[in-house]
Formats: sequence, C-alpha cells, structure tokens
Amino acid sequence: MNPNQALHDFLLEKASTLTEEWYNSLDKNSTSGVYASQDIDTIINLKAQNFEFHKYLSQLFILETSEFYERMNQWITKVGKDPGHIETPTHDIIREFIRVREQYLDFLPEFINKSEIEISSSLENEWERLLIEAFDQIMLKVTEEKSNQFNKQIEQQKAVINELSSPLIQLSNDRALLPLVGSIDTERATTIMENTLRNCTEQDIDAIFIDLSGVYLVDTMVAHQIFQLIDSLGLIGVSSTVVGIRPEVAQTAVQLGVDFKQVKTTATLAQALTGESF
Repeated sequence: MNPNQALHDFLLEKASTLTEEWYNSLDKNSTSGVYASQDIDTIINLKAQNFEFHKYLSQLFILETSEFYERMNQWITKVGKDPGHIETPTHDIIREFIRVREQYLDFLPEFINKSEIEISSSLENEWERLLIEAFDQIMLKVTEEKSNQFNKQIEQQKAVINELSSPLIQLSNDRALLPLVGSIDTERATTIMENTLRNCTEQDIDAIFIDLSGVYLVDTMVAHQIFQLIDSLGLIGVSSTVVGIRPEVAQTAVQLGVDFKQVKTTATLAQALTGESF
C-alpha cells in the first residue's frame, strides 16, 4: 500500500480515539468559553467538530494541497461562525490547536513502528512538515474567520443601537419629536437621516422637533449633518424646529462660526409646541 494512503487510513481509524483523548485531557479549570462548558449539547457538538476535523485533516496525505484546503475550509468556516467559538478567547482556541497538533506528531512514530511498510526518515520529516504547516494555516484561518464574524456582530449591534438611539416619537397633529442624545459621528448621522426621512414619510409627519438637549458637543461636522437633515426634511414637505440647544453647545457653535440663524429654534419643547421661537 502507498505510505500516504496507509497513514491516512491509520489516522482516520484513530479519529475517535484522538477526539476522546483530547477532550478528556482538557483542563476545564484553566480554559474558558466552549471548552469549559458543562452543557451536554455543547459538549456533543464540540466533540463532533473535533472528530470532523480529524476526518478532514487525514486527507492532507492523499489530496493535492489546493483540494485539501478547499475541503478543509468548509470546516474552518463552520467553526469560525460557531457561536461557542466566537465567544471563546482566541488564545484558548490556539492553545487547543497546538495540543491537537502534538497528538498528531506523537501518532506519527506510533504509525511508523506499527506499519509493515518501510518508511524513510525523509518521508517522516515530510509528514511532520506537512502537519505543522497545515496546523499553522488552519489556526490562522479559523482565527480570521472568528474575528470576521465577531466584527459583523459588533457592526450589527452598533446599527441596532444607532437606530434605537434616534427614535421618532409621533405627537398629535402630524407632528413628531426626534430626541438626540450623546455624540453624533458620521455613521450615526447617516442612520439618523435615513430613519427620520423614512419614518416621516411613512407616518405622514408635517412638522418635526429636533431635540438637542441631550447633545453635549456640536462641531462643524455635527452641525452640517443637522443642517443637511433639515434641508432634506424640507424637500419632503416637513418643517423643522431645533429644540433645547444647551448653553455650552451654543457657545461652542458661535466660536466655530456655526450659524443657526437660518434654523427655527426654541429653548424648550413646550415653547416649540406652543409656537414660540427665537
């Protein structure tokens, strides 16, 4: 039999043993995330992922490099998207890959000693090199996929927060209140404009009160975004009133040369609702 095929068959036969030995040797007191879980379903899934890894990795010795990584990437993507692994510290994931790699490097001498096929030292060295390179590539790709998925979650959460932080509150007589709180960056300003224009159209709003009493800093960029929002609202037939500019914000605006003279403003929402303006 071809030595590479024989090694593949040996490792595939040992896959269950590799999985059980690996899991039983986990130090659950010094690790965290998915590896420390006591949930039965999580443990079953973790073992299944590890077993599947062995099935893919054993093909390293019988496939062309490109085909091997094409198949291996299926496992990498699945694990990188796994919620349990996303929530597991990256250093714990890398440590477990290193431990599994040691399992394989320990199994090579066992296979060579038991094999009836003569294995040259150069072939043994080649197998070790392939294993080390494969583990390095897999570790890198898994952590990259994990990072990508984690960043996607952050962006999705940020989008939800931005949307929730700029709610359009409908008042009586086709009027609405847009309370703005905290700092406003370009991304949040874009979300505010898109949501406000859409909601005003959907709710048939004729007048909107933009409450800035919760905004503690206005720079030229923020002022520009507010003016742009007011202009856009005007284009769809919605009149705008800026409410509650804080004294320190007004002072900063003057120092920056930001001119609110062309914008209808009131000190309080009560004044806006009764039609009093500056």
